[in-house]
Amino acid sequence: MTKINIVARLGIAPIAWWNDDLPELSDDVSLEECLLQARSAGFTGMETGRRFPMDMAVLGPILARHDMTVCGGWFSGLLLDGDIEAEKDRIAAQLALFRAAGAPCIAYGETARSIQGVRSAPLADKPRLTEAEMAAYGRKLSDFADWCATQGMPIAYHHHMGAAVETEAELDLLMKHSSVRLLFDTGHMAFAGGNNLRVIDTHWQRILHVHVKDIRRSVVEGLDRARESFLDAVVKGAFTVPGDGDLDFEEVVKALAAKGYQGWFVVEAEQDPKISPPLEMARKGHAELLRVMSAAGYEVQP
Repeated sequence: MTKINIVARLGIAPIAWWNDDLPELSDDVSLEECLLQARSAGFTGMETGRRFPMDMAVLGPILARHDMTVCGGWFSGLLLDGDIEAEKDRIAAQLALFRAAGAPCIAYGETARSIQGVRSAPLADKPRLTEAEMAAYGRKLSDFADWCATQGMPIAYHHHMGAAVETEAELDLLMKHSSVRLLFDTGHMAFAGGNNLRVIDTHWQRILHVHVKDIRRSVVEGLDRARESFLDAVVKGAFTVPGDGDLDFEEVVKALAAKGYQGWFVVEAEQDPKISPPLEMARKGHAELLRVMSAAGYEVQP
């Protein structure tokens, strides 16, 4: 009997090189240098960031020079308080770019009411929704996601620290009240106190994209959440790449493999580049992913 391999591709986000929320946590490197370093570390895809041109006629040749593809990218959504038609206008240019680039999805991150980018806002002050409010939000998200799909580009919902959907219970509610696909982020779920394996077991059919972000538990558990913000946690080093923190990525990847997940695994780990050099971190994360992918039975495609 022929063994059927499950396929994975390995990507990385530019946030290790340039942080959009904390510009001071950024290497002074160009897009070309960022792509060169990521490709030399072994990655074949990169998510978009603030130094990416939003025109495929410009971006395409740059990607081709480095043998890289677009493997996703963040969209700052405002649907919680906003209007679907307005969001269609806001996302239109990104939809067009991602279609032209052959990207797998757009990462929808809800920024309405979020404190994720507010340095003065403590973690405890995150927005909270009643179930009725989550249900209404889920309906809007579902309609918006359906429209994006008809435009040729799916969205994947990114649960996030400091946002309305942060915890495992909040994610469960959103999944209950929507049909939106999921961007599963190991680091954000662990930071929020959730159980990554349980999330996979519960929502595996909805997972469209995966961020493999590690955490340093000593930093996360040492935070004063009534006083310190999400950005304070980032500066302290809450996040890192697989193999450099405390999460067991072999068990996570094996759990995803057991459910038949195929697609991108994207390293997204914001850190101070002076303390954690991006190229060194990229190489470490890639090596750990190759190890756990092999253990889980994935075939890693270029």
